[in-house]
Amino acid sequence: MQFLVYILVYPLLWIISILPFRLLYFLSNGFYAIVYYIIGYRKKVVTNNLKLAFPEKTDQEIALIRKRFYHHFCDMMFEAIKSITISESEMQKRYVFTNVEDIHTLEKENRNIVLLMGHYASWEWVFILQTHVNHKGYAVYKKLGNKYFDALAKRIRAKYNSYLITTKETYSTLIKAKKDKQLTLNGFVFDQSPKLNKAVYWQDFMGIEVPVHVGAEILAKRLDMVTLFLKVKKIKRGHYEATFLDINRHAKDSADFDITDLALKRVEEQIHEAPEYYFWTHKRWKHRGKKPG
Repeated sequence: MQFLVYILVYPLLWIISILPFRLLYFLSNGFYAIVYYIIGYRKKVVTNNLKLAFPEKTDQEIALIRKRFYHHFCDMMFEAIKSITISESEMQKRYVFTNVEDIHTLEKENRNIVLLMGHYASWEWVFILQTHVNHKGYAVYKKLGNKYFDALAKRIRAKYNSYLITTKETYSTLIKAKKDKQLTLNGFVFDQSPKLNKAVYWQDFMGIEVPVHVGAEILAKRLDMVTLFLKVKKIKRGHYEATFLDINRHAKDSADFDITDLALKRVEEQIHEAPEYYFWTHKRWKHRGKKPG
């Protein structure tokens, strides 16, 4: 059944992916009308999340952010499809890094990197970073339910020397890389909600105490990696600007959860700058008020 779904859906995705961006965003506009006005996909979740994060805003302000978010959300879906066939040069023009020389400096210092980022603006195209650096790129992800689409996602990243690994594979993969003296740059989109039974640390996020993923920090401290945050800004439709911000140059010397706290604050700063580009469909605050003890 999974293969049948794949062979039926993939040709359509491929056709969409070869469309010029003008047509791609025309389709995105139509899809937005369906998702927002007809289906109402997770509209209640988005509304509740926005009201929790911005209790001071009026209903009209919340509604405006919500509409802008859904436009961006649909654009991101079509941009992800575009990844199937987009050229390297085209993506480099659309996803620009302002200070990639910082990574080159760390390469000369023979330092491995943990790169933290939020579900903000665009995390789908960040793998183009690998065309600018010599570190081997790993991104920690949740395996897709359909093994054929999962393999497709891996193939797209592998074109640019970026590889998807699951949480369970992360430590063993990076230990082996270290033994092989291989420089790695390891990406974590860390700001979503962990399972309640696996929550080991709670912190305020947008003024609400919630459990926070700390796996990236634990890994960085064990292997004494440099920790950076990637701040992504949406310049205009289909164009993004990313900047590396220091968190900690020697993770093993940092106090527990300092790395996570600072990265979480960076995500908050982005949200306050332009809230419509955050991933509001996720039930980020579903565990609020459930902290044990």
